[in-house]
Amino acid sequence: MLNAITIQALRKTSLLQKPLKTLLLSLAVSDLGIGLLCQPFAVALCAKWLQQNNPNVNCTAFTVVAIILTLFSFASFFGVMLISVDRFMAIYLHLRYQELVTYNRVVVVVISVWIFSAFLSLITTCIPANIILVVFAVIGILYMVPTAVVNYKIYVAVRRHRNQIHALQVQPAGQNSEMSDLLSVKKSAHGTFYVYVVSLLCFLPHACSCFAMTMSGENTIVEQAVKGLTIYASSAVFLNSSLNPIIYCWKMRHIRHALIDLLQNTFTRRS
Repeated sequence: MLNAITIQALRKTSLLQKPLKTLLLSLAVSDLGIGLLCQPFAVALCAKWLQQNNPNVNCTAFTVVAIILTLFSFASFFGVMLISVDRFMAIYLHLRYQELVTYNRVVVVVISVWIFSAFLSLITTCIPANIILVVFAVIGILYMVPTAVVNYKIYVAVRRHRNQIHALQVQPAGQNSEMSDLLSVKKSAHGTFYVYVVSLLCFLPHACSCFAMTMSGENTIVEQAVKGLTIYASSAVFLNSSLNPIIYCWKMRHIRHALIDLLQNTFTRRS
């Protein structure tokens, strides 16, 4: 529900830049898919496993859940990375940002990310589970390291811009628009950083459990324990999709105001 309302609020607001709005919409749609499809299907599959008392049962339901979960999880995964890169470019490119980061280019990138996520979800049905875990681990490393570097550079740039803002406060009033732009980018960068940290905390337990599963070998007791931990770690992945819209509304003023207006209009019409 939070993601559905956030999507509507993003569509209503005209104060966000189109590239950033497109990236946020893509992330919200992937999070909505996780909450609307992935989690109910995963719960149903776990219930089926419990009824049959056989966690290794090979069924079509497992394949369907794996494809859907991989599709939306990686779309959300890469969505966070794209938003971080977008805010990094907004800070470092300044006036060239609008020239290089256009709406059409962002749409092409978002579509490519969804196609790549769909490809990853389909290969889960074609290759062995151990290889899938290795591939996903490599992708996770390729996500975490560059995104961490980008967010660190954003942090350094925001600190430098904070000093510039203090200097602009004693400058003539003609500099006020530049100071306002710096403040806007700073706030959106803070929101992006929190989204990244929360996604990292939610995905890391699942990544560790998958790595432990590959290293457990033939030890049946350890393997069963790791499988149990993996199921619990999956709940953290699902939780991330519910936390992202809260961060939007907390750290991004335009989205928060659009959401409040949407809820007020809805309750006014009902009353």
